[in-house]
Amino acid sequence: MAVLAVVSAAGLLVDDRVLVGAPIWAKPFKFAVSFVAYCLSLAWMLSLLPDRRRVGWWAGTVVALASLVEMVIITGQVVRGKRSHFNHETPFDEALFNAMAVTVVILWAGTLVVAVLLLRARIADRASAWAMRSGILLALAGAAVGFLMTQPAPGQRRGASKVVGAHSVGVPDGGPSMPLTGWSTTGGDLRIPHFFGMHALQLLPLLLMVLTVLAPRFAHFARLADERVRLRLVLVASGAYAAVFGLVLWQALRGQPLIRPDGATLGAAGLILIAVALGVYGAVRAGRTSPPDGATVATGAPASKDLVS
Repeated sequence: MAVLAVVSAAGLLVDDRVLVGAPIWAKPFKFAVSFVAYCLSLAWMLSLLPDRRRVGWWAGTVVALASLVEMVIITGQVVRGKRSHFNHETPFDEALFNAMAVTVVILWAGTLVVAVLLLRARIADRASAWAMRSGILLALAGAAVGFLMTQPAPGQRRGASKVVGAHSVGVPDGGPSMPLTGWSTTGGDLRIPHFFGMHALQLLPLLLMVLTVLAPRFAHFARLADERVRLRLVLVASGAYAAVFGLVLWQALRGQPLIRPDGATLGAAGLILIAVALGVYGAVRAGRTSPPDGATVATGAPASKDLVS
């Protein structure tokens, strides 16, 4: 994927072809970079499993191979000057898109196996365990949004239309879009919840890493040294991430651009923000009032972790 990202970046520089309103090499470049982050994250999580490593190895290998097949098809179609997704123009194009659909299902199933392994694993640090579990479950939800894109858009018919499926909702693909991301600025775009959900795999563990680094460095963050505080904050962040994922999915399905939210969207976002603020306050305050691990109780004996928790 790293090699394909470099090749695609070179293609962006030397190939000025445009397809569906975007530079033709933009799709393989974005997919390759995304797969680099996705597969590195899965590999790291698999390395932390205390047991069932062989099952994890097979699941990871399936994900890697399915990703490779998808990228070969996407890149091959770019070389041909054809769109890879939703293309039913010729029997060959349709066969390639159907093959991609199969690889996506296999990739999703392989990730599901990894998720089950993480849910069953005994990982000592509970905050790390739930950051990974929440991240991979949200990634599965984000990947599943891709199945919504394959449904016929208005005016499309299976077996008759050359293009069946779309990223955008309420407007045709290829219209005015945001820079870099290519997300529609005139209608809903299912790529937004797809992207946001899948990258929970990196962002939630990254949040925990930041909390862990801050704890010993700054006095104001001393409470973060308490594992229970970090666990509560991870759970709050996971709930917030799931809520925002649901919000951007709801917004896209209503055909609403991300940058033009209506009153209902803003109201829901405000409620999420209030809930997050209350959750963070409760998590940190609970850490201040509860005794630290190893503290003495009234008898003068060390308190057990089970009793404290």
